[in-house]
Amino acid sequence: MKVLIVYAHPEPRSLNGALRDRMVATLTAAGHEVLVSDLYAQGWKAALDGVDFPAEPAGAPLRVIEASHRAFEHGTQTPDVAEEQRRLLWADAVILQFPLWWFSMPAILKGWVERVFAHGFAYGVGEHSDRRWGDRYGEGVFVGKRAMLALTAGGWADHYSERGINGPMDDLLFPIQHGILFYPGFSVLDPFVVYRAERMDEERFQAIAIDLDRRLERLFVDRPIAYRPQNYGDYEIPSMKLREGLGGAGQQGLRLHRS
Repeated sequence: MKVLIVYAHPEPRSLNGALRDRMVATLTAAGHEVLVSDLYAQGWKAALDGVDFPAEPAGAPLRVIEASHRAFEHGTQTPDVAEEQRRLLWADAVILQFPLWWFSMPAILKGWVERVFAHGFAYGVGEHSDRRWGDRYGEGVFVGKRAMLALTAGGWADHYSERGINGPMDDLLFPIQHGILFYPGFSVLDPFVVYRAERMDEERFQAIAIDLDRRLERLFVDRPIAYRPQNYGDYEIPSMKLREGLGGAGQQGLRLHRS
């Protein structure tokens, strides 16, 4: 299979760098083809702005959605964006790897999403009517592909538990897993999270590496998170509200969007 790793850490000698190298070695040894988009090494431009749309008329107001659609449709996107889109279409699975900074992904990785997930490519596609509201949340260009987050966090696992001060990790990652990956059609696997990233020695790293190997061995086997698809009856259209009666007893918040 073909695997794309989108890697976002400025220091190649970091724990994230070691985990990236381990993933490449493990996946390659298993016979998979692997590409790495190393955003810092590539000097990735994080900000989405008018430079991304060179075919737009000079001096005209920048309307990002319309400009994004025209650039994608007419092949006038910048070469770096077009190459990352090509890699996404090539891949059978995509792994986003990053340190958890301020409860989210680094700005460079968010900028990769904003620039690469163009209108007409990853969003703004499909029929919008009283029975469908676009090809999204379980449908879209990435249907049939898998995605997983591999991330490090400085805090303890308990800090990100159900009653932990930082909030449940699943809730913190919901905007990425559900909003960025499931939205355009990826089947999203449970994340691989390394806690207490600053408290690492060789023995602990080797144990973590073995756990990571096991996850990668099951990259195309494990069941994805059971997010509810949008257009299959669980949501009212066009209000996009979950239908009454769905969700288990006492279930609330973001968990309602898992079947």
